[in-house]
Formats: sequence, structure tokens, C-alpha cells
Amino acid sequence: MSDNKLEALKKYFGYDTFRPQQAEIIDTVMDEKDCLVLMPTGGGKSVCFQIPAILRPGLTIVISPLIALMKDQVEALRGNGVNAAFLNSTLSGAEQDQIMWQAKVGELKLLYIAPERLFSGNTFEFLREWNVSLFAIDESHCISSWGHDFRPEYRQLKHIKQRFPNVPIIALTATADRVTRRDILKQLNIEHAKTYVASFDRPNLHLSVLPGRKRLQQIQSFISKHESQSGIIYCLSRKGTETVAASLQNAGFKAEYYHAGLAADKRSKVQEKFLRDDIQIIVATIAFGMGIDKSNVRWVIHYNLPSNVESFYQEIGRAGRDGSPSDTVLFYSYMDIITRQDMINNSDQSAEQKELLHAKLNRMKQYAEADICRRRILLSYFNEAVERDCGNCDVCQNPRTRFDATIVAQKALSGIARTDEKIAMGMLVDILRGSRNRNVLQHGYDRLPTFGVGNELRNEEWVEYIGQMLNSGVMDIAYDEAHSFKLNPASRQILKGERKVELVKFIPLNERKAKEEESFPKEKAKQEIIKDALFERLRLLRKQMADALGVPPYVVFTDATLSEMAQKKPVSEAQMKAISGIADERFRRYGETFIKEIVAFAKENTKPGTRIARGLTFVETLELYKQGYSMKVIAEKRGLNPVTIISHLIKLKEEGNDIDLMSLLDKKAYETIIKAAQEIQIAKNDPLKPLFEMLNEQFDYGQIRLALAIWEEKQR
Repeated sequence: MSDNKLEALKKYFGYDTFRPQQAEIIDTVMDEKDCLVLMPTGGGKSVCFQIPAILRPGLTIVISPLIALMKDQVEALRGNGVNAAFLNSTLSGAEQDQIMWQAKVGELKLLYIAPERLFSGNTFEFLREWNVSLFAIDESHCISSWGHDFRPEYRQLKHIKQRFPNVPIIALTATADRVTRRDILKQLNIEHAKTYVASFDRPNLHLSVLPGRKRLQQIQSFISKHESQSGIIYCLSRKGTETVAASLQNAGFKAEYYHAGLAADKRSKVQEKFLRDDIQIIVATIAFGMGIDKSNVRWVIHYNLPSNVESFYQEIGRAGRDGSPSDTVLFYSYMDIITRQDMINNSDQSAEQKELLHAKLNRMKQYAEADICRRRILLSYFNEAVERDCGNCDVCQNPRTRFDATIVAQKALSGIARTDEKIAMGMLVDILRGSRNRNVLQHGYDRLPTFGVGNELRNEEWVEYIGQMLNSGVMDIAYDEAHSFKLNPASRQILKGERKVELVKFIPLNERKAKEEESFPKEKAKQEIIKDALFERLRLLRKQMADALGVPPYVVFTDATLSEMAQKKPVSEAQMKAISGIADERFRRYGETFIKEIVAFAKENTKPGTRIARGLTFVETLELYKQGYSMKVIAEKRGLNPVTIISHLIKLKEEGNDIDLMSLLDKKAYETIIKAAQEIQIAKNDPLKPLFEMLNEQFDYGQIRLALAIWEEKQR
């Protein structure tokens, strides 16, 4: 089975190895067991159910709330040679009937469907006729009221396990803390399913926070340094998207706005233009982008503060899905907090839900105001332990002043321990500062040994330091238990004196200096400019092919694949298939066209004797061989020694090209050479002079190399 899944990965997706945990998850699904998968956006969740869908008999139903994502993933799967379809409101009745018929007769491997469509009409009843072998529930955090994007229609998914108890379920999400994970499993009736938590780290994303002053001016400066790169700007309001887009358009940038107030056809057109690289920038509310599978988004800017860390993490995750370096910027001011708090207070949510939303907003505030590694904050939020700073955020690149805060941490953690882990921020600070308010006295907390041990620090200092401790993972918070603080293994090590804590020295917010502007990019080396020129040429070719096919450019090849292509300059089928992301079907559709473009570029930009020119000489030999010329004629046309041509053809054969080496050598000559080689035990890569002399110089070195290559191939 291991070989099968690796073969499928290479054949259909063009990758040689799995990312961490993917293989184990696939094995769990293949064993018909339920599981919950947490992987960051762009981390490879889809492969975890797509490969089992390909390998197992029957149909995989993929439940997703995202119509745009359905379309993108189906187009990508079809481009890889996998029979897939989607069923949603964008299709006509006749088209939907056709897809349902394909599902019934077994023509499809994957069918994407929204939950509301699944439970409308008789669709759910039809599943029994479709030989369903797997349910994949994407964006599964939507089923939990503790999640950041709860959707009531997802609650109906609990019926799946009741009606199909023997069909495995794989639930997938990019954002869920421990409370949300437990609720997902409970709501789906798979409470005993194994949970896989991949690292949430996206090291290719640079994280930065900038002061919320002159935002438009800062954005224009930023975009000018990211010429021709696709990006998303998230705004809080519809009016904000229109204002920012108009400003960018007036400055000469290709930008459009997108929000839920636009007509459906207008939204669809804007989205398509962005996906197909016809526009560079989308300015949008969160109505845009959730699940958009565009792999070449190079930056994401938040014009306003998101409401919670989950949303923020998911939105910045739309940058750099191909693994290439990408930038994220968050603008922040205190007014953002006031606006978000007012939105919560004026909402129709229950008191309990409002309390939860305020707590999550506070964690987002702590991220924005942080003086410790921002990546550590994000990862610890999802309960992932991090031992060192990332080096790829604005805080790491402009370090703050730290101090040994072990005693400070012990005081706070002792307060949590002595109250049986049942208090939240306000009460903990009151206890540490020795406040004799009614709540403290009512619970008898004034009699605790920790009462007043921290009165040397101001209220805001304790809030800052406790927030840093929470963000760095040395303590936890339980939102489902009135936001009470909890100890974890790191907490207990600190209390026992087995571990030290460093925190950033508190500085009042109004005294903090504005972040320095990022430095201008350094002048590129000549070699990088050539690489960039080829990349742009390949990008233009990709755009032309995508437009002709009516698909987004990244469905042809991702930016990461193009970048590797531009660096390695593959000029044969074997070399092209060695590029990450190029599978059999993709090469069949596009490979030769891109090889020709690379060859043409190399001929225009290299001089004789360079490494690229030496690579091209093999291509020219191959082209003449394919045209049916003999080895002698090829040598004459190339002005090269026949022995050199033989070396070319042997190398090309080793790289996987279809070359009949035996047709280049007389059978009797082959037998004579190999018999002599076996007598003195010479292999292809050994010095050939002894064999040349033993044969009385009857055969040249080219013929000897050719015979040994044929013999080695036969041995394999």
C-alpha cells in the first residue's frame, strides 16, 4: 500500500515524497478509520483524502462550504487526470442531473458538494446508490460554535455517521484550538477518532505589524516593492474596500474590490480576473478568499485588525500556498480594538458568545502589541510548543529588550495553581496586586500566600506579562471554562525552578516607537536577473495557455514549479518530470511546450561553452535523433565527433528518453565487446583503455561505451 500511495503521489501530483503526517493519515483512511486532520492553509490537507479517493473503489464525497474552492480543486484534479466534479448552485439543472448520473454509474472518484446542497431535495437519499466509500468534511471547524466561523447548516452533518456507520469520515481544518477540536469530534459522532495535528508553522510567511497611520501611503509603498505580484488586502467594511481600491487604481495599480454587497455576477467576474492574473490586487472583506486555491498569492495585508487569531491565521495562509517566500502585514491602532469591541457588544449574540468573542479579540490584540516572536504567539495559540524564535518576523528582526522574568512568572503561575486553575485575567491580577475588592474577598483569595506578592507592578504591566506568558505557551487558557487559566507541563517546570522564563520589558503603548520601514530590496545579482527573466517568460507562456484553456494559470503550473523550472532549465522529459509538481498528465498537456520555451530562451541568453549551452547540445542531438537521422549524419550536422554523439544518446537514454541504443551497434560487435569486458570484469564507469587494447583497437571508445550501456540496461 505504501508503494501505491507514493506512486499515486508522483503520477497524479508530481511529488516524490509526502509532507509530514500525510502518509500516516492516508493509511488511516485506507484502513477505513475516522480521523480529524489539522494542517495549516497550504499544508497539504487535500492530498490526505484525494489519494485515498484515487486508490479506493467507490466515490469520495467532499463536503465544503466554498463554491470557489470546489471549482478550483475540481479543475486541478481534472488537470492531473482524476475524474472529479462539483455539485452546487452555479450549475444548471441539466448539468446537475448529468453529474448525479455520473456519480451513480461510478464515473467519478470525487464529488464536491456544499452541506446545504447535500441536505436539500433527495441528494442525501441518493448517496446510498452512489457507492460512497469516504466522506471528507473540509473546513470542519464550521460545525463548532466554539470555532471562529460557525455555520448552523454544518450541524446537519451529524446525520452522516448515523446513516452511514461503516463509511469512514475524515474531518479537516486549518484552524482549531483544543476546545474546537473536541467539539468537532463530538458533533460528527466520531469522538474516538484519531486526531492528527501537523505543525502550524508556515516558515515561508514573513510576519509584521505596522502602526495604523497613513495606511494608504504605506500600502502603495509596499506594493511598489512587490511589482507584478498577486496580493489580497482585507478590510473590515464594504466602504473600506471601495475606498482603498479606488486609491490604488488612481495610483496606477491593477486593483478591484470585492464584498458581499456586490451582485453575484460582479463578484464572480472579479474573482475570475484575480484567479487568472488579469488583476494584481483584490481589496476585500472576509467574504473573499476563504478556500481560494490560488497558489501564487505573494502577500496579504490586513487594513484592519481581524476579530480573532483563527481568522487572521487562515487569511494570511492564503499567501505562499506554493511554499515560496511571501509577506504578511497587519496594520494596527487602538481604534481597531474599539471598533471590534463595539461590533461584538452591538451584535445579537448571547452573553456567553459575546464573552467568548471578546476573549478571542483580546488574543488578537496581544499578537498585534507583542514584543516577542510573532510566530511563537500564533503557534502557541494552537497549542504547538515552540523552543526558539523564528527569525522571520519584524520582532525577531528588530529585537526588544528582554529580562529574566522567572520570579514574575512563578508568582502568576502560583496564583493560578492556588485557585485550582479557575480564575481568569482580571481576578489573577487583582490577587497578585493585593486588591481587596468584593470578588476577591468573597472567594477568600485575600488569604492566599500569593495575595499581594506582585504589588510592585502596575495593573497594565501584569496584563502585559501574563499575556506574553500565554502567547509563549508557558500556560494555557480554557475558553469553555469561563476563560480560566490552566497550567501545563511548562508551567510546572517553572514553578519547580527547573525552567527559566524571559519576557520583554514592558513599555507603555504610547511610548513605543513606530516600526522602521522595511529596507528597499538590494540590487539583484546578474544570475538572478537572468533567472527572473526566464521566470517571467514562462509566466507569460503559462498565462497564454491558461487563457486558451479557460483555467487559472496556477492550474497549469504553480509559481513554485515555474521558479524551479527557471532555475534548473529542464530540456528533456525526464528532467521536466523531476521538477516538483509535474506529474504525468501535466507533462503530457504542457511539458513539451515549456521545454521549447526554455530552449529558445537559453539559446538567446547563453554563449558557447557555458553550462546552459552544454545542456542544449543534448537537446539538439535528441531532436535530430527523433527526426530519424543516423548517428553518422547527426555527427556531421552537428560538426561533432561520432563518439560525442554516442555519449549524448547514452546520457539521454539514462534520463528516460525513448532511444534504442541497440539499433546503433552491430549485434556481433556488441557480443564481442561484452565477452571481452566480462573476461577482464570491466563495467561502464571503469577506465576503458584496458578493454580497448584487449580488443586490439578494433572498436573505438564510443562503440565500447555503447555496448557497456546496453549490457547494463539489460542487466537491470
